[in-house]
Amino acid sequence: MPTSFHQSVIDEFRANEGKVGGPFAGGDLLLLTTTGARSGISRTVPLGYVRHEGALLVVGSNLGGPRHPGWYHNLLARPVVRVEVGTADFEALAVPAEGERREQLFAHAVRVAPGYGDYQARTSRPLPVVVLERAEPEEGEGRPREVRTLADKLLEVHTWLRGQLKQVRAGTEAYFASPGAAAGAAPGLGLQIRQRCLAFCQALEFHHASEDGHLFPGIARHHPHLGGVFDRLAGEHRTVARIQGELAALLVRVTVTEPERFRQELAAMSTELNAHLDYEEEVLLPLLADVPWPPAAPRVT
Repeated sequence: MPTSFHQSVIDEFRANEGKVGGPFAGGDLLLLTTTGARSGISRTVPLGYVRHEGALLVVGSNLGGPRHPGWYHNLLARPVVRVEVGTADFEALAVPAEGERREQLFAHAVRVAPGYGDYQARTSRPLPVVVLERAEPEEGEGRPREVRTLADKLLEVHTWLRGQLKQVRAGTEAYFASPGAAAGAAPGLGLQIRQRCLAFCQALEFHHASEDGHLFPGIARHHPHLGGVFDRLAGEHRTVARIQGELAALLVRVTVTEPERFRQELAAMSTELNAHLDYEEEVLLPLLADVPWPPAAPRVT
């Protein structure tokens, strides 16, 4: 739960389109909602932020305390967060910067808000700098420009999943192409790849659980002759879930320390998931093309 002070800031922020008074008056403030790493409960905190080349940066200063703030540990476990800035409200992928990029971004943050330098001087831990990237599906091949039907929505989600998996694979292959990896001296895969893959795995798990629990049974009731189709789709979900479990086990630590095994599981995921999504679209999109999205609100009588 937020402290009473934080809750008062949150309430004022939401009531006044992102404007607050007191110690935050005139500053750049956002609300960050993370999901508890252990509890699974959503938690919102007000944070100062800095803009950099179109991105939003937040710093895990914790007022210069000896430990990282709780919200930072949460986003390491569950990288998809909710961001409120002014009247905007969107999902974002939270990616802590590493190495030279972290140094560059922290230097930029200190130039904009010198207080971060004071906080860093109070503690021996490097203050995390987290980049918040919008998590909405981007325009891409196969994604509908407008989502008007359930078929459009399914295709939008599939396009996002394909895009995220493609980015993770590209980052992984770039790692293996580096001189350090070729010489066997490179460190484990970094946070950029880990966070993106973890977000992909969590979104995929949620998507398949929704299909198994709601979408497939709903369609099957109206098309009982497609029993074999849904048996095949369920079996493919189990295959993908097994690979997803292998990937998740490799993502437990902050740095992926078994890059070659990660690469192999990622290749297996790409093969199985893309074949599954292609088949699912072939058989389901025609059935969902006339179902409005979002669904109409139930009539109150």
